[in-house]
Amino acid sequence: QVQLVESGGGLVQPGGSLRLSCAASGTIRSIGTMAWYRQAPGKQRDLVASIASDGSTNIVDSVRGRFTISRDNAKNTCYLQMNSLKSEDTAVYYCWVRIIDYQYRGRIYWGQGTQVTVSS
Repeated sequence: QVQLVESGGGLVQPGGSLRLSCAASGTIRSIGTMAWYRQAPGKQRDLVASIASDGSTNIVDSVRGRFTISRDNAKNTCYLQMNSLKSEDTAVYYCWVRIIDYQYRGRIYWGQGTQVTVSS
């Protein structure tokens, strides 16, 4: 079994910053790509950023230059640093992780979601 625990969401004023964390625990041999998605009310869930096991990253255009994704492999944790937040960043943010178990099977896991609200 694998659990993903997200933290760090909340209410912030425009221009402010937040850092989201996603910690994986359980039966884990290794972790592949980790990513963050977000879903605003009435909209589909979209990719925000991803980071591969070798540290290479992909950031979508709408947040590039403001958001940074990183990971700590020793802690099985992924982070999303969000700066210069805008009202349009308001959404539920979900962690996405590909876990490799001891039978070398890869499975996708989603976090429970954390609300980020950008408002004055």
